[in-house]
Amino acid sequence: MSYVIGVDCGTSGTKTVLFDEKGTVIASKTIEYPMYQPKNGYAEQEPADWASAMINTIKSVMAQSGVRKEDVKGIGISGQMHGLVMLDKDNNVLRRSIIWCDQRTEKEVEWMTANVGREKLIEITANPALTGWTAAKILWVKNNEPEIFSKVAHILLPKDYLRFVLTHEYATEVSDASGMQLLDVPNRKWSDELLGAFGIDKSWLGKVYESCEVTGTLTKSMADELGLCEGTIVVGGAGDNAAAAIGTGVCEDGKAFTTIGTSGVVFAHTSGLAIDPKGRVHTCCAAVPNSWHVMGVTQGAGLSLKWFRDNFCAPEKETAKYMGVDEYYLMDKEADTVPIGAERLLYLPYLMGERTPHLDPNARGMFFGLSAMHTKKHMLRAVMEGVSYSLRDCVEVFREMDINVSDMMACGGGGSSPLWRSMLADLYNCPVKTVASKEGPALGVALLALTGAGVYSSVPEACHAVISTDKVQEPVAENVPKYQKYYELYAKIYPSVKAHCAELAQL
Repeated sequence: MSYVIGVDCGTSGTKTVLFDEKGTVIASKTIEYPMYQPKNGYAEQEPADWASAMINTIKSVMAQSGVRKEDVKGIGISGQMHGLVMLDKDNNVLRRSIIWCDQRTEKEVEWMTANVGREKLIEITANPALTGWTAAKILWVKNNEPEIFSKVAHILLPKDYLRFVLTHEYATEVSDASGMQLLDVPNRKWSDELLGAFGIDKSWLGKVYESCEVTGTLTKSMADELGLCEGTIVVGGAGDNAAAAIGTGVCEDGKAFTTIGTSGVVFAHTSGLAIDPKGRVHTCCAAVPNSWHVMGVTQGAGLSLKWFRDNFCAPEKETAKYMGVDEYYLMDKEADTVPIGAERLLYLPYLMGERTPHLDPNARGMFFGLSAMHTKKHMLRAVMEGVSYSLRDCVEVFREMDINVSDMMACGGGGSSPLWRSMLADLYNCPVKTVASKEGPALGVALLALTGAGVYSSVPEACHAVISTDKVQEPVAENVPKYQKYYELYAKIYPSVKAHCAELAQL
């Protein structure tokens, strides 16, 4: 039996899972670490914390498992995207990593748009200039920390720093590099035009690989420390969402997934390049060679339900304790007693501004149609429906772009709610499924490692062999037109109050 290790370097911690070639979990370990916020809007982490967590979780899963080191055929790494790691010529980390959720780069984004042009940025990188992405962070260091910038010899993403620790290779792969705003996404290579415009030396950037390609092998010293064999392969791996796609089997046209976590993501695979000229959704290279993925994001998905729970559901929390169940289970049951449309009450989930389709930091949440007959249950149902409508907005943009979405997986905390899955099935008008494995990104990069090691001949073959469906929620024919009417009204509300939201932001 062959085994592989999947490392998932997240924001709150790094999780490492040892799998066999059938995708069975043999051992798992997570180590958490802090995030630093030196100023409002700043978010940083120590790359040394990621490295320590990776090393110790790999040692732990090997110790737990009793698997022979000779049987571990490869390692795949998934990581939080967009983070900036800067090394000097001696490979010392020059400063804490500025990570994905940092928002300090507004001036740099304005400069990028003014000097390169929004259309040109979308043409080359498939996305408009974005504050959270890596290029703007490099420019921020250039503008604000010139002494540090003068020492830069290498620029890596979080997971690629971990690859360097394992292999001493400077490398990245297409899915994560797509989120740097330096990659020519249609041609899957660094953009000389943008590097020139931004004053970034191409030699600072690692070699770009496909996600399942071998990027290097374990050094002797690292192999000895981890209890693995020198020469064990390390494949490209993937950014977190691209890795989650492989871990849920989204590797072919027609396949997509919806995640309802704090934010919500709708993610679709496409074998043909598709770019939204309005920049409402992100297009990146997929972890399957020569294909892409399109991703819409709604900022306040699970966050909306958590906000409602924390502020209005104290009785449900108490009852759930006595019953030994999750409070969200009780909230699901309450919302299920209210009919579709929540008796003409709509909720817009824009608690944190919005990305898809409005791309507006001034967007704010609201209940529309509130009357004296509405109770907490109606508001709860409206919140869940409003999040579902916002996710349908993402699917509508995909359909505008001629991207087929007919096979949908649901994951994240919200994906475990039968009611939410039924709402999504009725609104998307396609089956919504869950997968048996809950390992997501770690499983995804393990499958990439199995492909790189030759256990499977392609990424889709690995997905077909390992990933199985757990539950299937079919759309209910009579519900589809009911939801459609409410969705059409929902879609009209924000455009009609957008100017007032901007006014409110100035008060």
